[in-house]
Amino acid sequence: MKNLFIVFFCLVSVLAIKANGQESLWKIQAVDYQGTYYGAAVANGGIGILPWKEPFSVRHVMLNHVFDAAAPQDVSRVLRGINPFNLQMQIDGQGVSGDNISGWGQCIDMKAATHDTHFTYGGKADISYSICALRNMPYAGLVRVEVAALEDMYLSVENPIEVPDEYKNPGSKQVSVNVNGNELKIVRTWALSKYREQKVSASSAFIYDKNPNLQQQYDGTNRIAISLKKGEKFSFALLGSVCTGRDFIDPYNESDREVIYGAKEGLNRLMDGHRKLWNELWEGDIMIEGDDEAQRAVRFALYNLYSNARKGSRLSISPFGLSAQGYNGHIFWDTELWMYPPMLFMNQGIARTMMDYRTDRLEAACQRALSYGYEGAMFPWESDDAGEESCPTWALTGAFEHHITADIAIAAWNYYCMSGDKRWLREEGFPLMEKVAEFWVSRVEKNNEDGSYSIRNVVCADEYAEGVDDNAFTNGAAMRALQDAAKAAAVCGVKAPAIWKEIASKLRIPKFENGVTMEYEGYNGQTIKQADANLLVYPLNLITRPEEIRKDLEYYEDKIDKAGPAMSFSVLALQYARLGESDKAYELFVQSFRPNQLPPFGVISEGAGGANPYFVTGAGGLLQTVINGFCGLEVTDNGIKQLFSELPKHWKKLTITGVGPDRKTYVRMQK
Repeated sequence: MKNLFIVFFCLVSVLAIKANGQESLWKIQAVDYQGTYYGAAVANGGIGILPWKEPFSVRHVMLNHVFDAAAPQDVSRVLRGINPFNLQMQIDGQGVSGDNISGWGQCIDMKAATHDTHFTYGGKADISYSICALRNMPYAGLVRVEVAALEDMYLSVENPIEVPDEYKNPGSKQVSVNVNGNELKIVRTWALSKYREQKVSASSAFIYDKNPNLQQQYDGTNRIAISLKKGEKFSFALLGSVCTGRDFIDPYNESDREVIYGAKEGLNRLMDGHRKLWNELWEGDIMIEGDDEAQRAVRFALYNLYSNARKGSRLSISPFGLSAQGYNGHIFWDTELWMYPPMLFMNQGIARTMMDYRTDRLEAACQRALSYGYEGAMFPWESDDAGEESCPTWALTGAFEHHITADIAIAAWNYYCMSGDKRWLREEGFPLMEKVAEFWVSRVEKNNEDGSYSIRNVVCADEYAEGVDDNAFTNGAAMRALQDAAKAAAVCGVKAPAIWKEIASKLRIPKFENGVTMEYEGYNGQTIKQADANLLVYPLNLITRPEEIRKDLEYYEDKIDKAGPAMSFSVLALQYARLGESDKAYELFVQSFRPNQLPPFGVISEGAGGANPYFVTGAGGLLQTVINGFCGLEVTDNGIKQLFSELPKHWKKLTITGVGPDRKTYVRMQK
């Protein structure tokens, strides 16, 4: 019996250690307050909140698809919101700051989607707080605080509201509402954006249990104060919301209603709802056995994609998501080529809303084609909420990087192939694909000498190449868009114009004498910004013979600018994994994120050595290496297929859950 107990105890201990080890892979820790710091946002697809290292600091709040201009008559730029989430704490009349704390640590809990901080203040108090963008309330966030008194002390906390400098005519007032027998004191702050006069309103309120010793007052900001005895704990929360004229006719009163609703629900129900929705998101997960570094990086990438979008919003994701104003918050090919494919496999609701963003803006794309003398639909290189071109006029990409129009149509066909939703294809997908096909028919030029077709004067996917002819990726993407449009027509019972097939079969893709794909007509080995010709293998599937794939890989790898965006290395790694060259695949895989990770959390910058996180585009590329490369998953005309591929040698097992509309699990084992 004694031996049986020992065996049982050992088994329980092993399982506990294993469980704790797995739990740690959901968390990213920071412990060096003095070290270099790049923050990691918490977001819910509606707002993004960027906590910082200083106690209770929130650097800014980002709004999703709410735009103003950066200057008069300038292109649109996504707005930072009025920030209702900052706190300032005093203990015995002294402000709590980075100068007087010890034992500081922060943790991103990806499973719970919270940003947690703990520290000790001057031997007087042990302080913890947690920030989240509530998944169940897309315009609201919550800061939960616990203070444990290590000696007798007087605690005061205020909630200063920050109005960024891109606003004018700010105003503020306090609103008092009775909630569950308590007086809820709400501070509402509002303003107009400077140039387009977008209405923005933020409201916040402290939430706490009744305590006769607690005092609350308003002197332009909300303030609470309480005396604590040694050993006592005091917990409270700050609930804030940010509403705009984009989503509400009356954002002013709505921001109050959001806070009132949250207070009425109570903290436990709010957090239960938040956790429930995140648990549902994490039904789509990636588990790597044998490589903790890769596991955290991959899960963090997936976490950031989930954070920046939500089912039903009919909005897409910009390159920096809801972490910053990078690239003005516009929507690029980054969505369709890099971020959308992982979501197509991992979360059907988010994939659908990313497609909704484009179908909703088809009319604007048709108007754009008309304005440049083309037929059909010509989607902008940089799209804002209106779906018009928002690229700065000094950049040629706005007028000439036309492959994005094909990228969007390919994404639409892939959505149908994954979902099997014929109604969607008839009503939304095919109308878009048809207009894209019409654009390419009007955009190509026929070569009289051999009857082939060319696309001239474009900016390549490799944006170092401007004003070139017959770019490999542009022509390949147009070819795929025309082929897919013909397939969609057949599904919808429509006869496709014969010209679609003719152009698709005769579009020029130049080659070197040795068979290597030439990036564009006249290319002779110049440094390239990012993968271009290699994309004809994946995602376009136009080059399929292993010897051709390898030739292109070997030729272009050293042509890529090492400071360029990391997706190049992702797509090369993916192709090597499918060729069975796992060592080379892993080398390029880690190159797609390691040089781009910034301390302390490993947020990804756009290029190696960059300082502009979080680059969600790079996260999308990283995930494709794992999902479509190492696991070999592919969306085909007949749904999901698992192709041959090989894992890195030290990976024991790769498991991907929640894949596709049937939420299947795919596994790849080490041989």
